[in-house]
Amino acid sequence: MTLLALLFALLCERGLTHLMHLREWRWLDPYFDAADRALGARSGAVAGFVALLLIALPVVPIAAFSQWLGGRLIGLPQFAFAMMVLLLSFGPRDLKDEVDDYVGALEGHDRDEVLRRGKELLESSPMAHGINAREAIEEAIFIQANNRIFGVVLWFVVLGPAGAWAYRISDMLRRRAAFEAARQGVPRARGDLGSQLALIHGLLAWIPARLAALSYALAGSLEDAVGNWRVAVDRASTGLLDRAEDLLARVGKASLQPSLVGVPPEQIDVATGRGAWRIVSRSLWIWVAGIALLVLTGVVD
Repeated sequence: MTLLALLFALLCERGLTHLMHLREWRWLDPYFDAADRALGARSGAVAGFVALLLIALPVVPIAAFSQWLGGRLIGLPQFAFAMMVLLLSFGPRDLKDEVDDYVGALEGHDRDEVLRRGKELLESSPMAHGINAREAIEEAIFIQANNRIFGVVLWFVVLGPAGAWAYRISDMLRRRAAFEAARQGVPRARGDLGSQLALIHGLLAWIPARLAALSYALAGSLEDAVGNWRVAVDRASTGLLDRAEDLLARVGKASLQPSLVGVPPEQIDVATGRGAWRIVSRSLWIWVAGIALLVLTGVVD
């Protein structure tokens, strides 16, 4: 069931791009805002408990309903439910469409559209990165692939629909916390609700980030990727999520670099965007093949 639900969800996602706005889950914004206001300046263990509660409350009904469906009608309702939850857990927006729109804006020399599309991928303004904006957007494609696809797939395989949903909820809540901190111009305080949400998401992203980085290496230049993996380990950042993102960025970029040799300077931005998605796409099929092998050997259902 796991493999079939995954394949059907991936196929449906490509055919239902006009419905992708339904995955942005704007109802989570006031949900987070209300909890943040109620928590006030409290941090530490209290903020950590609230962060766990915020994630758990939307996940428990999904887990309970999936358990209740069980093997009813030879498992068909549970299969349909699992596929629906998985489809809604990818995102919030389609990464391939965003990369295509970004590359299209580059080719059309539409600077405003390039900045807008780059902001969606970076979750911040490309202007803040100055002359390194292209490199930052390249890294963001590899990072967002883990946030939007690989992390969801891994926790779906491990814990079923509830696992995929928990990963999506944790990502959306930490994104909301980061957005609010940036909007208010206030740096995130150590141990506050936003930090705790980032920590939980970092814990959930730890394993899929390393598996995604490995698949990037296999999908591109293995030798270059392994070299940058070592650099990422040696220069580890402080935060758990920051370390995962640094690893994904370094390994992804290294796996892509040999394919950019000989590309004319005026085409390097377009080639980088397309090449990054090509590595992500190959990696996804490596994951599908790996999951298929696990199903055939009986490790997963």
